[in-house]
Amino acid sequence: MPEQQRTRVVVVTGASSGIGRSTVRSLRADGREVLATARRADRLDELAAETGAEVLAGDITSDSFVAELRDRAAELGEVEALVNVAGGAFGTESVEESRIDDWQRMFDLNVLGTKRVITALLPLLRASAASSQDEFPHADIVTVTSTAGRVIYQGGGGYVAVKAAEAAMIGVLRLELGGEPIRVIDIAPGMVHTDEFTLKRMRGDEASAAKLYEGVDHPLTADDIAATIQLALQLPGHVNVDELIVRPVAQREQFQLHRGRLAMKDTAKESSE
Repeated sequence: MPEQQRTRVVVVTGASSGIGRSTVRSLRADGREVLATARRADRLDELAAETGAEVLAGDITSDSFVAELRDRAAELGEVEALVNVAGGAFGTESVEESRIDDWQRMFDLNVLGTKRVITALLPLLRASAASSQDEFPHADIVTVTSTAGRVIYQGGGGYVAVKAAEAAMIGVLRLELGGEPIRVIDIAPGMVHTDEFTLKRMRGDEASAAKLYEGVDHPLTADDIAATIQLALQLPGHVNVDELIVRPVAQREQFQLHRGRLAMKDTAKESSE
């Protein structure tokens, strides 16, 4: 008799809030087994009770915790996908005036933390792809970067720099894994209104955080990005979404944001003027 296939698991980082939390919910609703990780144990416990996901609290900037995460994932089964969501932005000051410690925190979390997790889990992803019974055996690495890593803007400072670095790292990884059945997917959101991201960036200033979204007709939500990640994972195994930029209709580019209700232009009036 053929050997019974082990449970297949998706590891999601940054799962305590925002896009990571919504992604865990989406994957669980799709019937996938999930190992969710973030720093806040209480939020993870709530998520586990709600969704049935396995959780492990810790900091991906710590080598010892990432090793623990790897071992826990291996205990649960075959790691079919890694979804890197953990990240963050701190401050909007100019390059000249911004704080070095903010840049350090952003690089540690967005770039080096993501690199640590990829390095630790790649052997498990390879093993999963090798043992898969799918029509096209494969494993997936999905990383949520940002349009900030592609288009510079004033006030972007360190966040633009770290997201550009993260996107470049993922692009290099895709080349390095050429010839292996591992999909490397970069999801780059534009304006997303989540519960904590902008508030943290504005150092807890609720008025400043709210002003960013003021008048914008339907900015993206965490659920929208989770649905995008789900779509990329559900595509046939031989189809790779290299890079997917996702913006609300109101945001045509990093520097072009429409405030007010979206409506058809009065072309007849325009042509008569």
